[in-house]
Amino acid sequence: MSLSTHVLDATAGGPATGVGVRLERRDSDGWVSVADGHTDADGRISGWRPDSAGEYRLVFATGEHYARRGIAAFHPEVTVSFRITDPGEHYHVPLLLGPYSYTTYRGS
Repeated sequence: MSLSTHVLDATAGGPATGVGVRLERRDSDGWVSVADGHTDADGRISGWRPDSAGEYRLVFATGEHYARRGIAAFHPEVTVSFRITDPGEHYHVPLLLGPYSYTTYRGS
């Protein structure tokens, strides 16, 4: 199984580079960090390999991203929770950002 994300910044009209992203998995004690990184020049992170089916979430440091651009974002972070059911599939979770809104979906 593999996981990727792509962050686009609607205010800039392009990729959101350098956004901190943390991947977490839910276990019996709560949320456990699995991986972390920053989006590349194209706003992407790929190659993450969650170890099993289950509940996961991506935590995007959107406030830090907008602060670097001198914009006060309404959402200091965006958390997208999702369920991985088939370890043989690729999961892609894109995020479209605005300083006052965001949209996400399961991509391909």
